[in-house]
Amino acid sequence: MTIFNLGSINADHFYRLPHLPTPGETLAATRYERGPGGKGANQSVAAARAGADVRHIGAIGSDGRWMRDELRADGVDCTHVSEVGTASGHAIIYVDAEGENTIILFPGANRVVPRVSLETALSDAAPGDYLLMQNETSLQREAVELARKKGVFIAYSAAPFEAEAVRAVIEGLDLLLLNAVEAEQLCEALGVALEALPVKAVCVTHGAKGAVWHDLVAKTEHRQPAFAVEPVDTTGAGDTFAGYLVAALSEGLAPRAALQLAAAASAVKVTRAGTSAAVPKRAEVDAFLKSRL
Repeated sequence: MTIFNLGSINADHFYRLPHLPTPGETLAATRYERGPGGKGANQSVAAARAGADVRHIGAIGSDGRWMRDELRADGVDCTHVSEVGTASGHAIIYVDAEGENTIILFPGANRVVPRVSLETALSDAAPGDYLLMQNETSLQREAVELARKKGVFIAYSAAPFEAEAVRAVIEGLDLLLLNAVEAEQLCEALGVALEALPVKAVCVTHGAKGAVWHDLVAKTEHRQPAFAVEPVDTTGAGDTFAGYLVAALSEGLAPRAALQLAAAASAVKVTRAGTSAAVPKRAEVDAFLKSRL
């Protein structure tokens, strides 16, 4: 099945620091790197490296052509990545000696994705296909409406988190992905318990404690512990998890098996510095799982 990903494409500027800066503090970086990123692009790369057929829907400026080339090199179909008259999105990422990070994001072209790109891409969608989204682009509600008419499975990674953005699309979703803090914030904003959210399934990640799949139709849960590793850089771990999870579901894996694969992929990722370039390939994840099970 095909995964259509309405997702952001950003240039990531990495600065390695002895510690994260405090207000008013000036720090000298020990290393600088530039690479492709953005939650959408990261998830497209993760899904593609997991073995899925991925078609990315998004926008870049003329300064971002190199990022589109990087996506294509990873096997992501970029037919529907438009070039617009706005600077590409980018992120400034500080990473400390312990692997923790702080990120400043400029949305840029991601917020002006042409509707025609979305409509043309989803004109090829069919029941059994998947639509993956995050809260870094325009046209989220429009995408859900178009995908629902096509009978497409819709997964929404609610980050960066905004309760109103989730509220606008939640009733059309099949799967909502949140971390534990975001899940608590959403339930508080909507005034309901997690079990009463108007969505078929919710996957909540709990960092080093793992992840839980809540089937809100069958009223069941699947728990997946995190794999213990020595972290180098946690940037992009959630995107790796999301991309691998949706890719696994698209190939027919049950939620329990999909969770295990996604947890293994994110565990391998955090042992490496970087974002999309650090996402492991399927063979690496399978080998990791084999060594741990």
